[in-house]
Amino acid sequence: MARVIDYWYTPVSPYVYLGHDRLVRLARDAGAHVELKPVDMGRVFAASGGLPLARRAPQRQAYRLVELRRWSEFLGMPLNLKPRYFPCPGDLAAHWILAAKSIDPARALSFAGAIGKALWADERDPTDTATLAEIAAGCGLDAGAVAAGAADPQIMSYYDTLTQQAIDAGVFGAPTYVVDGEMFWGQDRLDLMARKLAK
Repeated sequence: MARVIDYWYTPVSPYVYLGHDRLVRLARDAGAHVELKPVDMGRVFAASGGLPLARRAPQRQAYRLVELRRWSEFLGMPLNLKPRYFPCPGDLAAHWILAAKSIDPARALSFAGAIGKALWADERDPTDTATLAEIAAGCGLDAGAVAAGAADPQIMSYYDTLTQQAIDAGVFGAPTYVVDGEMFWGQDRLDLMARKLAK
């Protein structure tokens, strides 16, 4: 039976974007299953003492940009430090991802990564339904079916449930990966998680 990586995240985080493809490769190489768990990071921050970007101290905001540039260059991944559509809520994109997951989990994983790329590299708006539909179709999903699923109250309720589960599990930032009950916070911890999976 494949081991499971619980993937707690918000689709609009730059660090989720930077780590997503590496997570997928790591899981594939380890024969592990990635369980998509998008959450409302605003609620997670409120419960764990975190602050939204606009309320962080100027020093922290400035250093965040330094780190994002470093990681973008180190990984060879394009990233706009101040994209046109950020900050933005991740709720709608999360609903679409959960709806896609209920239809085709493998394509949903690709869709989750494509949303991050759209925001952070391609200057596209993840709060726009037409944009989400184009991205979904590009990942081989039936955009109409995903849109209908995203509007289902059960999907919205599931999103709320996942958010509370994240809070209960001690998640405080994105991305957070959990393997066999052990938490790894941040895309810069993926190598450590790889060691865990190798044991």
